Amino acid sequence: METILIYEHPLSPYAQKVKIALYEKGIPFELRTPEGMGTGSGEADFVASSPRMEVPSFVQGDIRIFDSTVILEYIEDVFEQPRLLPQLPLERARVRMLEEVMDTHVEAILWGLAEIRFFGRAQGSLAATIEAAATDQIAGWYAWLTKQLGDANWFNGAQFGWGDVSVVPYVNGLAGYGFPPSESLSDWLTRVNERDSVRRCQESAMASAFDGPNMDIEAIKAALAAGLFKREYRDHRLEWMIKSGGLEVVQAGLEQDNIRFTKVFT
Repeated sequence: METILIYEHPLSPYAQKVKIALYEKGIPFELRTPEGMGTGSGEADFVASSPRMEVPSFVQGDIRIFDSTVILEYIEDVFEQPRLLPQLPLERARVRMLEEVMDTHVEAILWGLAEIRFFGRAQGSLAATIEAAATDQIAGWYAWLTKQLGDANWFNGAQFGWGDVSVVPYVNGLAGYGFPPSESLSDWLTRVNERDSVRRCQESAMASAFDGPNMDIEAIKAALAAGLFKREYRDHRLEWMIKSGGLEVVQAGLEQDNIRFTKVFT
């Protein structure tokens, strides 16, 4: 079998989903963080595998797949054991809906908090307004997730699976921003973080956040101010920033040419 290459960034929840799935299935793979990530361009091999210039992407021989959900579906189809999707169609739909919510609504909060805290796109009262909106939203999503978990040990039901893979990167990310869950959701987080697949992703993320070669925040801020570093404002992220009080953040980013949108694929 040809080697699987995953283009990733350790802090990306999308990439973490794919890595957790591969670890759980015992499939060997290599990891690479693409050069030029966040500039609106990138190394040719990465762009060929991910025309949106987003991580993760999956490369194996002539196979090129982008989008974390599509990659997870491919992994589940090709590497059948252990199964991550539940057996019953309705249960499969339920965990896929969980994934959709986490990948859009909750991911946007994590991304938006990074815009404010790390990239400094808002200060003072504007930053406080956006942070307050995020705080309220997180409380609401935690309440919703607690209902989804119910009395089960896992979001997948009786055992760990797709639902847990889809939720854990985001809840770990929110906890890292100072928003830990409580009660049954906290118990679930403790349980899921004990899995080797999740632990390995967490260790990699923490190492990248504090010691990673690409995490010189002041240099990134300088590149951002010069328009050399462009954060992608995809659909759900743009919606989040505007509805959370950050319209002027978007306007400033457009004026300074340091935000980007998806281009037509070539």
